[in-house]
Amino acid sequence: MALMKSLYTNTKQLNRSFAGNICRLLRAGIEENGRASLIVSGGKTPAELFTALSNANLEWDKVDISLADERWVDNSDEASNEKMLRAKLLVNNAASANFVPLKTQHANAEDAVQECTANLQSMHTPFDVVILGMGEDGHTASLFPCSEQIAAGLDLESENAYIAVQPTSAPNQRMSLTLPGLLNSKQIFLHLTGEGKKTVLETVMSGDDELAMPIRAVIKNAEVKLMWAP
Repeated sequence: MALMKSLYTNTKQLNRSFAGNICRLLRAGIEENGRASLIVSGGKTPAELFTALSNANLEWDKVDISLADERWVDNSDEASNEKMLRAKLLVNNAASANFVPLKTQHANAEDAVQECTANLQSMHTPFDVVILGMGEDGHTASLFPCSEQIAAGLDLESENAYIAVQPTSAPNQRMSLTLPGLLNSKQIFLHLTGEGKKTVLETVMSGDDELAMPIRAVIKNAEVKLMWAP
């Protein structure tokens, strides 16, 4: 497993350093390709990081942003990752970034895979930066160990960048990048806070069953940089 660790004494310090790292990588992507791509995760953990990023001095009009996963709810719903992103990241200086949403007008996420895949073509790949979180069960993006789709989502031979997922331990159908979709990136970060997540990560690193804790599949197949604070 390839896990590089950057540990901080508090979240303020982490977010300041993390935002700087992300901006440096995005600037390099812009310089190299004319545009840069950023994949982010939802949830509460990255909210303060997004606020810091939104104020960064960057050519945001040359940055494409999308999500690692999305709950299949309207973007006005409190459960929507897109709603949080629009409130915390796609504001201030970053308001000029190009956002590529995952939620479509389809009632069923399975029917939207093709459209999401087509929309992905507007983003430069490999992604310059992917930011992942991790659940208490070891899931990342919406690759849940409890879902019937987990084996397909972790299939390294899959040619699909996205998969529709129905977790049994969490509400809402989801759209998620597959393992190959996540690995199609130059730099993957794992953003965690709190002692509880640190304990979960220790369990992750002590085993090798990827279906039981899907974040293991990412760490096994890529160099992942952990960003953690209490």
